Amino acid sequence: MPQPTPTLPLQGRIALITGANTGIGRVTARELARRGAHVFLACRSAERTRPVLDEIRGLTGQTSAEWLPLDLADLDSVRACAQAFLARNLPLHLLINNAGLAGARGLTRDGFEMTFGVNHLGHFLLTQLLLDRLKASAPARIVTVASRAHKRTAGIDWDALTRPTQSLTGVQEYAVSKLANIWFSAELSRRLAGSGVSTYALHPGVVDTEVWRAVPWPLRPLLKLRGLLTPEQGARTSLHCAIDAPAQESGLYYADSHVETPTALGRDVGMAVELWQRSEAWVQQPARAKGDQAD
Repeated sequence: MPQPTPTLPLQGRIALITGANTGIGRVTARELARRGAHVFLACRSAERTRPVLDEIRGLTGQTSAEWLPLDLADLDSVRACAQAFLARNLPLHLLINNAGLAGARGLTRDGFEMTFGVNHLGHFLLTQLLLDRLKASAPARIVTVASRAHKRTAGIDWDALTRPTQSLTGVQEYAVSKLANIWFSAELSRRLAGSGVSTYALHPGVVDTEVWRAVPWPLRPLLKLRGLLTPEQGARTSLHCAIDAPAQESGLYYADSHVETPTALGRDVGMAVELWQRSEAWVQQPARAKGDQAD
């Protein structure tokens, strides 16, 4: 007599993951799909996403993954991505703000420092546009990949966020963007209290992924000396926050699948509120005209 097929734990759940065509985003998308979720991979390139879609379809035996075009450095692209998803009239149970840059230089299409624009501001806008759908689909979760690199900055220069990257390596700008991720997730949790939507920020570990592709090549061997994790290892905390972290721990910061305390600056509620207010204004009125070229 044939054995009944076990129920997949995420059957019927829908997830949207940014930067899911490589690194820990790819692993996260694959593992969520293996558990039964239907995953939307929000990435810039259809060509680079296709192998991941094929991999997921091969593992699950069904069409359980789709591509959504998304360029987080272009707020119009963020709006188009959100609209494309909302037009499907589907619920949304998991939003994983995974995509990130390190060592990038210049400005986004809308005039923001490149790393900050991609790592924080693009995700801020995407989350806002999908928030009503997440609430309507509750219980739901928003997971934002931050970093312990937030400890490497002593503050934030608001004016610098609308100027091209200043540091040689981009590490300082990366640290600021990861601090912003932690502030955003915590403030989002406070604003979502009682909604059934929980939020989590996390440090995935120092992972050997393409997030480091923009770091000047002479410095990349130094990263290898730090004992980089594999993408599979790096995705563990993202998956824990997406699936297993208690809802009452909403707004907290995780590392190694456990709650960890950010820096005192990372816990500054006033700064988190100010970032939120500035971000709202920025996504409504970009820093400069769309037609300008990034530096």
